[in-house]
Amino acid sequence: MTDLAPFQQLMTMTDLLTPAAVRAAATLGIADHVAAGATTADEIARRAGTKYDVTDSLLRYLAEIGLLQRDETGEYALTPLAEPLLSDNPRSVRALLRNDNMTGSSTLALLRLDHTVRTGEPGYAAAFGRPFWETVNNDTEFAAEWQEHAALADREHQAGSRLGWDAGAIVTEYDWSGARSFVDVGGHLGVLTLALVRAHAHLHGTLLDLRNAAAEAGRRFARSEVADRLQAVEGSFFEPLPEGRDVYVLSAILADWTDDDAILILKRCREAAAENGRVLVADIAMPINGPGAELQMRSMMPAPARSAEQIEQLAVAAGLRLTWRGPGTAVRTLLEFTAN
Repeated sequence: MTDLAPFQQLMTMTDLLTPAAVRAAATLGIADHVAAGATTADEIARRAGTKYDVTDSLLRYLAEIGLLQRDETGEYALTPLAEPLLSDNPRSVRALLRNDNMTGSSTLALLRLDHTVRTGEPGYAAAFGRPFWETVNNDTEFAAEWQEHAALADREHQAGSRLGWDAGAIVTEYDWSGARSFVDVGGHLGVLTLALVRAHAHLHGTLLDLRNAAAEAGRRFARSEVADRLQAVEGSFFEPLPEGRDVYVLSAILADWTDDDAILILKRCREAAAENGRVLVADIAMPINGPGAELQMRSMMPAPARSAEQIEQLAVAAGLRLTWRGPGTAVRTLLEFTAN
């Protein structure tokens, strides 16, 4: 590349064709279809439900960049480079590169990095018209994926997996003896909710999240051995929360939101907790190594690495007072607040 003129270098650096083609192959399951015996453009297009002529162009380009081999008869075979695109490959990256699932589509926020640099906000809404979590939680096309994630969470529990990102500290390091009920605010699929109720037999838990997450969490709760102490409620943490619980837990929530939004979420917790309730903030601080990683994170979340002190400032702005500072870790804060 160093032998190219500057304008040629820039055009090479910014060429979107190769990543778009690889992501299209991941989304359409091209590697899976070839591995299953579809070796011609016509058969691959039929199995993928795509247009033959454009599929033929995609396959020939994938051969050019080394993901496929094309013989003289026009039949295709996978190269070693394409094997991680197989769904069942032990090192599969297909889910990370798909344009139509939660994990892969979240990284498309980078398409509007200019919006993030200009405003400090994630680029997803600028690219697609709605915030990421609103999209994946409310659109029915993501419902099946939520079910898959829930099934995986059940299997991980059965295998004895620990809570990720040091979330186990919420269960073991906080004094739950004086609480009888809690709300897991934005609790996703209920991994933490279930862990708390399983570990503390006196606790009753309520999970609140948007449609897809709340519905799937409710199904998980119903088939658990602690179903009588659990409920899942559909709702937004920007709206009034279920009132009168002893503790309102915010685990790995605030990093996804701007300071103004984070303050509003904390205010909703304060309002619901009233005078006697507590707000437990257990936010994450993503490890960031270098400016590239920082841009990647900031394109998806406004505050991937807030310090405990910064979170305390937001809480004070929301009308809360720090009452306990737990044993935080490199990736997790543990702070208790009450209303002033």
